[in-house]
Amino acid sequence: VPEDQADKLLLASWGLPKAVVEKYHGLGVVQMFEWQAECLMLGQVLEGKNLIYSAPTSAGKTLVAELLILKRVLETRKKALLILPFVSVAKEKKCYLQ
Repeated sequence: VPEDQADKLLLASWGLPKAVVEKYHGLGVVQMFEWQAECLMLGQVLEGKNLIYSAPTSAGKTLVAELLILKRVLETRKKALLILPFVSVAKEKKCYLQ
């Protein structure tokens, strides 16, 4: 992330509703890693274009997907489908996103 865009690391900089940002803050997520912000700033990803990214387990891939989904759902008022690999993860995300 270029130095002049360091604020892009903060979740509050991405135009999410205050309630969503506060929920993330309550879970200890205040800012992203640089690679996560870079993913969101690539091309036209925020306008719905495709993104393929890879990172190790527990690196924060899900946060990128959640932010992309949340922004698109809130901006377009359309539904989204989030596919997760395990029932336990799906149950956890259901509670988390509610």
